[in-house]
Amino acid sequence: MTLNDWWILLIPLLGTTLGAACVLFMKKQIRPAMERGLSGFAAGVMVAASIWSLLIPAMDQSQDMGGWAFVPAVAGFWGGILFLLLLDNIIP
Repeated sequence: MTLNDWWILLIPLLGTTLGAACVLFMKKQIRPAMERGLSGFAAGVMVAASIWSLLIPAMDQSQDMGGWAFVPAVAGFWGGILFLLLLDNIIP
């Protein structure tokens, strides 16, 4: 690995570390409404990332199925949502 490769790895590591530190140190200072808003924003970012990075490529790869190419990707997406809702109800 070159020095440039280490910088490429270090930048996301520092960003993630600083973001987590902000949450840990400011958790008691954030109002519940702000916390809900930030959680909603994070959820929206994750849904957008899953659509553009996972669902659209999955539909592109399954185009040879004909008119129902979207079914496996959409079924997997909704299956994941239902699984997370189940985990949310099971785990305290």
